Amino acid sequence: MNINSDINILGNLPDYNFIKYFLDNNSGIDSFSGLSEIKTTKSIKRFEKAVKASFLHCFNESIKHLMDSVYKNESISKDYQFMLFWNMSINNDLFHYLNNYVYFPSFYSGRVSIKTIEVKSCIIDLKSNNAELKTWKPNTVVEISSAYLRVLKKLNLLEGTLHKTILHPFLSDKMFVLFIYWIKAIETNSNLLESEWLKYSFCEKPVFIERLMQKKFSKYFQLLYTGDKLKVETLIPYSTIYHAIK
Repeated sequence: MNINSDINILGNLPDYNFIKYFLDNNSGIDSFSGLSEIKTTKSIKRFEKAVKASFLHCFNESIKHLMDSVYKNESISKDYQFMLFWNMSINNDLFHYLNNYVYFPSFYSGRVSIKTIEVKSCIIDLKSNNAELKTWKPNTVVEISSAYLRVLKKLNLLEGTLHKTILHPFLSDKMFVLFIYWIKAIETNSNLLESEWLKYSFCEKPVFIERLMQKKFSKYFQLLYTGDKLKVETLIPYSTIYHAIK
């Protein structure tokens, strides 16, 4: 695993609408004039590095087409925040790990909330056999744990202050199709039922398959489902898929 402190930095970014300054390559100190939450060039550069590395770096050209299409047409919308969540999960190993062992188990088991102590325990367990984490001090673990939940809240996946309640988003038809294209862009296993990324659809596997097989989606992808295997082939170029389903 490639471990860094981006979660802590992004958890402290006051408003994710600030991301547009980095997307538009307009990250100078003057761009943030009047924003009292970010006062120094050093702070801006710190946020910029984390935003670009974890949120905006694109795994491949297909992912870049998806990210750019949503942003250029919607700016920092709730749908674009789904893209940020998915993209950070690709780019940030610790974020993906915590999603797998804290967020999604709670989400899919019907839990109401997630506590900081759960995230802390998960990181401590990982720390015991991960050389990169062994140098982390106890207060660093606590800070990262709290920041992780703040990131999820800022991405509209949790709500609340002291007690973080789990929200259960439902992907619109547009975002469901974009999710299919997203998972196809990163998954090397031809059988999507075995993909570790399937949980990022925010729905149980039977519900996912039932929705995937709806006739209205047949113009966007074709599929072969045999009960234990699922193969999907996209039909529209990544550069135009957003406008095809808009």
